[in-house]
Amino acid sequence: MTGPARAAAARTMGAEPAIGRRAGDRADWPALPKRAPRGRPRRQALSARARWGLRAVAVLGPLTLWAVVSSVGVVDPTFLPSPAAVAQAFAEMAASGQLLSDAAASLGRVGAGFGLAVAISVPLGMAMGTSQVALALLEPVIGLLRYMPASAFIPLLIIWLGLGEPSKIAILVIGVVFFNTLMTADAVRTVPGELRKAAATLGATGGEVLRKVVWPYALPGMLDAMRVNAAAAWNFVVVAELIAAESGLGYRIVRAQRFLQTDRIFAVLVVIGVIGLAIDVGLRLTRSRVGRWAG
Repeated sequence: MTGPARAAAARTMGAEPAIGRRAGDRADWPALPKRAPRGRPRRQALSARARWGLRAVAVLGPLTLWAVVSSVGVVDPTFLPSPAAVAQAFAEMAASGQLLSDAAASLGRVGAGFGLAVAISVPLGMAMGTSQVALALLEPVIGLLRYMPASAFIPLLIIWLGLGEPSKIAILVIGVVFFNTLMTADAVRTVPGELRKAAATLGATGGEVLRKVVWPYALPGMLDAMRVNAAAAWNFVVVAELIAAESGLGYRIVRAQRFLQTDRIFAVLVVIGVIGLAIDVGLRLTRSRVGRWAG
């Protein structure tokens, strides 16, 4: 036997015991226990009473903690008023009509700015989600502008539009339109291509595919995007009203801050939260009605 042949034989003979040991090791492993096949995991359904109970705990728990902290005097009431003091401040502001007029002013700005942003972003998002040309043209610019804080545009908007309502509404539009455009485009891109092809095979035109397939399928996702960005609109309207405003909930916060009226600040914050929750619930109900097929 030649030298290379002997080396190959030695390698082969040396490998056999190793293979045998690995096989023996596996043979010593304990058998896996037999288990019944599991079905698909299901979400545990909560009764209406349980849901309302959990919601009550979510609301009453923080309120109770707030009341306890303020009552034991851990924090100066100037900085953390009690829930009773906040309720009294709310009653005084509501009785004077200030709260209602400020809420109406802020709602008007949010309605105008958010509505204009949605009117701009939905067509742009539909175009980006359905057309590669529109996506290539718009995505770089929108992707760049969305990282610029809307509050950074306030000096420019004051220079361009003055201190009136147009500059405040423009802040809302800038703060919402870019994010809502991209989120709308993402919702449109979730439409399965098979649905579009099937509609086209059945003779639907491009416009009919857009109206009868893409729009109904993507509408629930668009409404979800609006729910997210409606909260952003309220953030921006308060920022806009902090500067050169004579009405609005943000203006009322600044005015109360000058006199250390933290109870009024808390009352206004509660009003903002309640209004925002009402808007969110309204959009959620709209989604459940117009998009039952989406779950």
